[in-house]
Amino acid sequence: MTKPADLNRRLSCWTVLLLALSTAPAWGQNKFPDAPIKMIVPFAPGGGVDTAGRLIARQMQTRLGVSVVVENRAGANGSVGGKVVQTAPADGYTLLFSGATHVLAKQVMAKAPYDPVTDFAPVARVGEAPLLMVISPSLPEQKLSEVVQSARQNPGKWTAALPAMGAPSHLATLLLAQKSNLKLTTVPYKGTAPALVDVAGGHAQILMDSIIALLPMAKSGKVKPIVTTSAKRSSIAPDIATAAESGMPGLVYTSWYGIWAPLGTPPDRVQFLNNAVNEAVSELTKSGAFAALGVDGITESVEQFTRFIAADVAQNAELLRAAGFKPE
Repeated sequence: MTKPADLNRRLSCWTVLLLALSTAPAWGQNKFPDAPIKMIVPFAPGGGVDTAGRLIARQMQTRLGVSVVVENRAGANGSVGGKVVQTAPADGYTLLFSGATHVLAKQVMAKAPYDPVTDFAPVARVGEAPLLMVISPSLPEQKLSEVVQSARQNPGKWTAALPAMGAPSHLATLLLAQKSNLKLTTVPYKGTAPALVDVAGGHAQILMDSIIALLPMAKSGKVKPIVTTSAKRSSIAPDIATAAESGMPGLVYTSWYGIWAPLGTPPDRVQFLNNAVNEAVSELTKSGAFAALGVDGITESVEQFTRFIAADVAQNAELLRAAGFKPE
């Protein structure tokens, strides 16, 4: 026969065990990750987003002790890769590494396959970089004021190339037109490379895109650099003036990069990944790897990144509305 004291001790043990089980993380946070993580980059290899994503992946891999494999899934303005992540299991093992283009998908695509804001879980913003404005090398203009004056006097002779709709290059071009009161003719291209070729050849006159993508041809003289769109001069192009220094302080626009997980990913895993990404960014900033790309590292909380997205979408939506842009 069980004595009352023994029974009480057994009940106490069971109570402690049940409490431990009820408060244990449902996903076993201490075991995450225990398998490779797939990082989807929704653009072709070699571009600015891909390069930054691979740097982050390597640093995360070192810290997490598991492989972080970058997979390029380009197409449809980044929405092909985005869809892969949106429909992946919400377990933290499939992530999206993209940029400003991602959050504007619904505003620039008539049939966006998802809502980029409400259908994903923000993890971390990792960095931002200025854009570079270049013009055809055969043009005589040397300064931003000269470009604006000529474009006003000869509006039919100035065409701006757009590497992608909804990309920072697109929005920065709209901002240039707004701040300078220009009516620029814009021509969409399927990526930076063909747009850059046409500007170099004089078939289009203006191009604004990430500094890392345009600087090599600017340095070689194949296109003519005019200004950067950052608040301060870029560390990789200190000889190129900012738009503010050139008389247009309102032309400040940066390209930024971030990481998302599928909606529904457990908050503890999102937070764990946020910490890992921030550590990776700190190391890339410290080592100078980000600076070599013209990227300023950013370490933010999940909440800060979420608020940033909301503000960025609102600002760009207003630019698109003011320009009379219609989703295509």
